[in-house]
Amino acid sequence: MKHLRAGLAIGTALTAMIALSSCASNEPAATSSNGGSSSGAASLNGTLNGVGSSAQSNAQTAWAKGFQTANSSVTVNYDPQGSGAGRTAFEGGGADFAGSDSALPAAELSGDFKLCKAGTKGIDIPVYVSPIAIVYNLDGVKSLNLDASVLAKIFTGKIKKWNDSAIADLNKGTTLPSTAITPVYRSDKSGTSANFTDYMHQAAPSDWTAEAADLFPTGIGSGAAKGSGIVAAVTGGKGTIGYVDDSSVGSLSVAKIKVGDSYVAPSAEVASKSAETSPLDTSRTGNDVVVKINRTTTDSAEYPITLVSYLIACQQYQDSSRANLVKAYAEYVTSTDGQQAAADTAKSAPMTGTLLSKAQAAAASIK
Repeated sequence: MKHLRAGLAIGTALTAMIALSSCASNEPAATSSNGGSSSGAASLNGTLNGVGSSAQSNAQTAWAKGFQTANSSVTVNYDPQGSGAGRTAFEGGGADFAGSDSALPAAELSGDFKLCKAGTKGIDIPVYVSPIAIVYNLDGVKSLNLDASVLAKIFTGKIKKWNDSAIADLNKGTTLPSTAITPVYRSDKSGTSANFTDYMHQAAPSDWTAEAADLFPTGIGSGAAKGSGIVAAVTGGKGTIGYVDDSSVGSLSVAKIKVGDSYVAPSAEVASKSAETSPLDTSRTGNDVVVKINRTTTDSAEYPITLVSYLIACQQYQDSSRANLVKAYAEYVTSTDGQQAAADTAKSAPMTGTLLSKAQAAAASIK
């Protein structure tokens, strides 16, 4: 296993790192759907380093394994430090690509990208679509309905007990205990937090007045780093509630979310529909592809707390060898086989239709 280059902190996440070998073409105009390169091309070699989203961690494991099937001379390292840490590492030249559950914000786009050719920037390539699950630990309650307003009041501390009338009104016929509620939030900069806070801000703006943010703004309850920290805190607590990528739920109970007149459980199917029907951010140009999930949908075939997670890469790298590695990997990740490998491992929703086509075109555009 190879470490990331000097200057990039690996810490305890090292055990989660992926180090796999792979070979593909030096100029991969097209990669095959199973991670191989088009015939007749020379082989890739070297090390590819990625840092970022812990939500992508299981998918990155599947992608690296698939890439290895057809390739044997490239080492792929992925360190799931979190979306914010991934973007910082990539922008500073400490990682060849970032995984992020939120797109590059305007403030970061205006800065320099150390590995990119002068005058070019990073681009956001959609690679991973997944619902965010609201997980909870409450004795005797295995089924729970929630809506945006109640969630906002829980995470701002306005609702303090599980038998509060606002929760009871959504759960007729369910006996709710008077247990105190302990919200568990991400203490690190997290794209999962950005998606969750965006949902509350758009769907319940009078109850959640803060803008969407990678850094959870309230500090009410208990903070935990990474999705694994949320799962551990909710599992080990009493009356706890948190939010995690659906791939990390494990044995925890999961709430249904009100959509229109129905209550919808997170699943790949409803997340996929949300991603495909939501508009793209028209302020982004060229191959920078950013989805604006419809948080206020009333269609019960959609799930409003869906995240679209990105592989962030240079549009044009200073180093052509690095560009070839990132391009080959991004093309596999956005292939139909790559998307299915993530779905099989991480319960994610394979991209479809226009979104898939745009993601594939963006991956192919890397130079």
